[in-house]
Amino acid sequence: MWRDMAEAGETSDWRSPTLSRYATGDALSTISRGMYADHLNGFVYKGRPKNHPKVTSVDPSKDPNTVLISDCGDSTHWLKYRVDNDKLADNEPGGHRSITAEVKQQSDGKWKVTRFAVEGIGSC
Repeated sequence: MWRDMAEAGETSDWRSPTLSRYATGDALSTISRGMYADHLNGFVYKGRPKNHPKVTSVDPSKDPNTVLISDCGDSTHWLKYRVDNDKLADNEPGGHRSITAEVKQQSDGKWKVTRFAVEGIGSC
């Protein structure tokens, strides 16, 4: 999901079909709304985030259909820039952020992120 989001963020393409490959529901809505706002405000992203997700729980324990994941994502090399002058848009240089996500098996058998939360820089 983060790779697809980073790729779409290069042009702030909130309509990119790849965004729904690994995200649905609230997660997809959050990503699309953020990309749309960045598009309107003239922002794009450069670089890629680094993630090392770990499963923290499964439900039910036998034959699970819901998985909770935690991560300490690194956005040091995935930054927001202004399209009009190619300068950094944020005062923060990126860094490590605590991420939690809920991933559910869909009716077609695919697993997708249904919701996620990203905390501030230095939260992990």
